[in-house]
Amino acid sequence: MSCVIEINQQPTATMPTPLRNNHAIPSLGFGVYDSPPHTTRASVSHALAAGYRHIDTAQYYENEAQVGLAIRESRIPRDEIFVTTKALDGSGSVDDILCRMRKSVADIDGEEGYVDLFLVHSPSVGKEERKRIWLALERLHDLNLTRAIGVSNYGVKHLEELQTYASPHHFPPAANQIELHPWCQQRPITTYCSSLKIPLLAYCPLVRAQRSTDPILTRIATAHNVSWAQVLVRWALQKGFVPLPKSDTKERIAGNAAVWGWALTEEEMGELDGLDEGAEGAIGPNPVECE
Repeated sequence: MSCVIEINQQPTATMPTPLRNNHAIPSLGFGVYDSPPHTTRASVSHALAAGYRHIDTAQYYENEAQVGLAIRESRIPRDEIFVTTKALDGSGSVDDILCRMRKSVADIDGEEGYVDLFLVHSPSVGKEERKRIWLALERLHDLNLTRAIGVSNYGVKHLEELQTYASPHHFPPAANQIELHPWCQQRPITTYCSSLKIPLLAYCPLVRAQRSTDPILTRIATAHNVSWAQVLVRWALQKGFVPLPKSDTKERIAGNAAVWGWALTEEEMGELDGLDEGAEGAIGPNPVECE
């Protein structure tokens, strides 16, 4: 069965991917990991001007407030922008964690605001902490301070564990954000999430430029007269993932979103699929159950 999804004509980065609870997420996002606060504001502004309508941040990044400021300065209606953030600190009580989450919401969208998707950032905090974070997320959702809740860096065993304490209304989670690119395809967890219809958000889709000279990648880019980065974003889109490319350079931000109106062939998708190196191909610290 072919895994290629045809996405040929789309003028902006807003094609929706369904989430639970009748919400949808734009199919292309903009990441702000490792962007200093003073840089984040400008980068998010450039991204919104380039057509991005999904911004991905986290408490750990320490730039949620700057994301919120750039969104307000854009004058784009809030309901046209999708914001994801994540909670990593599971220390203290559920009430303590909920308090930190409420601060994140306020930093991003004000005291009366909301975020669209709030994730457990990583299972590495341990079983008890990830359970407390999840229970706080459920309460945040009940308070209408987030429209959907999900996870990040979760493998099959983590999702199976989550099912033992998540309320039926919140399982399966709305999304799972993991490292995904041709060299780290994480097939066990992608297959499992597909079976449960859990959307996959792909971080590090550009492999932090570490594979930009790969001969297969560059040949395909030349054939389409596009950049190697655009090929990687297209690969993720056609796999059905939600890629989150990151850059702090205005021209690259715009270029990474210019991926509509053309498509990789099934043969090219197969060549890129063949680059998978499993866990050895990961560049982040949290590859989950790679083969």
